[in-house]
Amino acid sequence: MTQTVNTTPVTRDRRLALLGAPVEVGAGRRGCIMGPAALRTAELSERLRRLGYAVDDHGDAAPTPVDALELPGNARYAAEIAGWARSLDAHTYALLRQGSTPVILGGDHSLSMGSVTGVARWCAEIGRELFVLWLDAHADFNTPATSPSGNMHGMPVACFCGEDGFEGLFGDEPRVTVDPANVTMVGVRSIDEGERSLLRDRGVEVIDMRTIDEFGVAAPMRGFLDRVAERDGLIHVSLDVDFLDPGVAPGAGTAVPGGATFREAHLIMELLHDSGRVASVDVVELNPFLDERGRSAVVLAEMTASLFGLTVLDRPVRPVS
Repeated sequence: MTQTVNTTPVTRDRRLALLGAPVEVGAGRRGCIMGPAALRTAELSERLRRLGYAVDDHGDAAPTPVDALELPGNARYAAEIAGWARSLDAHTYALLRQGSTPVILGGDHSLSMGSVTGVARWCAEIGRELFVLWLDAHADFNTPATSPSGNMHGMPVACFCGEDGFEGLFGDEPRVTVDPANVTMVGVRSIDEGERSLLRDRGVEVIDMRTIDEFGVAAPMRGFLDRVAERDGLIHVSLDVDFLDPGVAPGAGTAVPGGATFREAHLIMELLHDSGRVASVDVVELNPFLDERGRSAVVLAEMTASLFGLTVLDRPVRPVS
């Protein structure tokens, strides 16, 4: 699939703010700490600048120091994850208040505990409803009580949706949560037993690979985007490399066969851009140690560029408001 830059550069009032989050203690395999560097090496910022954006690279964030913290149940490295959650909550909130669109470069998916809560805090402040599009092979709706592994990259959605078991993660600061009914998961093909009942009970929309096989990605995505538009909402996009089939992007520590194709993924990104409602983005779980000559990093950089306007043909652009 050959793509070209729009002849008319995309212009928006907001700047794009890249922020690395080299956290890997939430995952079961080491290597995600190198993800932000790999995405930069794949010329992510250069691709976005060619689209007409002002791109500020804020370097890598650091976790907030947190003394010993234990969560009830099975949650490994809780204090370290709490430090990242508090730091990224503060960073994403501040970047949005400054008029930038945060693009968080991971790092494992536990980082979304902080990035999404920061966005939710900003949305609550401006009176806009937040929707989360979770592009992932996994539901990540475990809690410390349900997780079979204790790896906290499998818990972020449960955390930012306000499930029990995460008390103390944000210290004394109030945690702004997301309505589970405002979360849509696309491409899920691996769900733990404890997650299955929680997802059903909380009303999370799950568009699994069978749905995509039957109806494609356009129909369910348009349904999601129509719902967001009806409520004048904003979208946080969280893109896990294992959303893609391992044949497309092998640099994933928790790869699951049967994922999205290159074309399906780019169509989702282009539909999101057409909506004009994306307020923030996570790009996570890239493990360069498992990649093939930077292949996955390049694919993720290309997908992020599609999310911000890279298309084959010129199309109308709706500015984010």
